[in-house]
Amino acid sequence: MERRILLVDDELAILLTLKAVLEISGFEVETAASAREAKSKIKSGNYHMVITDMRMESENAGLEVVRAARKAIYRPAVAMLTAFPLSDSEWRDEGADEMLVKPMNTEHLLRQIEALLVMHEDKKRLDQQKKLETLVAAAPAKATPRKPAARKAHG
Repeated sequence: MERRILLVDDELAILLTLKAVLEISGFEVETAASAREAKSKIKSGNYHMVITDMRMESENAGLEVVRAARKAIYRPAVAMLTAFPLSDSEWRDEGADEMLVKPMNTEHLLRQIEALLVMHEDKKRLDQQKKLETLVAAAPAKATPRKPAARKAHG
């Protein structure tokens, strides 16, 4: 199964390096060089994960990307990539699943991405299961159809 990642960063060197690392590791990677481009791709595409830089065309451009990803019907995992980490509560409150800090060791990055994807897919599965259980519990019980009364043969 091909796992699709949208990688967002306004620094071309970082974008191309990370894209190469992820592709070598078996991911299908699309890139965006701005929050505006990323939001457009999120609307028109379908990704398992969105990894976005925090500071691009504005200091909070990455948060715009996170919010757009959270609204996507396909619910991708979302990681923020930054050299200037926010406190846990700040990035979690914005809807990111993980904070990746630059610069980082490639193997460590790949392990974090793999773990996040597995955790996120498990969470989506659990959410779907809960929704299904809620629907089943709320559904009215079907009346059991009655068998027609047996007719006596006239003879």
